[in-house]
Amino acid sequence: MIVREIRCKSLLNESKLADYCINCYVGCEHACKYCYAESITRKFSDHQEKWGEFVDVKVNAPEVLRKEILKKKKGKVFLSSLCDPYQPLEKKYQLTRKCLEILLRNQFSIIIQTKSALVTRDLDLLKKFKDCEVGFTMTTLDESVRKNFEPNSSSVQEKLEAIKVLKENGIKVYVFLGPILPYLSDRSLEEYFETMKKLKVDEIWVDKLNLKPGVWESVSVVLEKNYPELLEKWREVLFSKSNYWDEV
Repeated sequence: MIVREIRCKSLLNESKLADYCINCYVGCEHACKYCYAESITRKFSDHQEKWGEFVDVKVNAPEVLRKEILKKKKGKVFLSSLCDPYQPLEKKYQLTRKCLEILLRNQFSIIIQTKSALVTRDLDLLKKFKDCEVGFTMTTLDESVRKNFEPNSSSVQEKLEAIKVLKENGIKVYVFLGPILPYLSDRSLEEYFETMKKLKVDEIWVDKLNLKPGVWESVSVVLEKNYPELLEKWREVLFSKSNYWDEV
């Protein structure tokens, strides 16, 4: 893993996902094989390493946010659009936490999107926001599938336990079943929805797998190694006129 400490010039950027978005890191340790952010990240970074093997840490992120926020209208902030705000390095640098403290003091609303149970570390702050929503990406309840496609994210059980803790503390939680991994995510959809119902999640968002540049090359390697019987089926779903998505 190559970790570089860098300094950013801006942090609180306008976004289509919310009023603003914040990315304290460039790159993501979770190394999800289907991640759309890789192709976008490579456009503005000089990294040639494999996705998941580099992270640039914006060490001055809180300092920049503290100044920027004074010039912005109050609104909703999405954390994060091109990285996981609670990837493992956050445990050391605490940039997301420090930014949350600033957003809280300035009465901004937040939406957090993560695959990490580390988000519960900041429960003390989340409970103080008037408008706070936490989303967990969960493409499957099958731990072996999770390991193959999201090798460095929290385990399925850790995510479920984190959701439970957040809901018990009054935090609004949504689950993102996305992307649906053909013939894998849908193996246990009934169990998936029943589990989320028991956890009392507020919403479930669903999305199909979108082929951003480099995604097929990445997921096909996983398929060839772990699910060779699905390789041609995925080709049909993603590159041909298949009715798979309608049936799901």
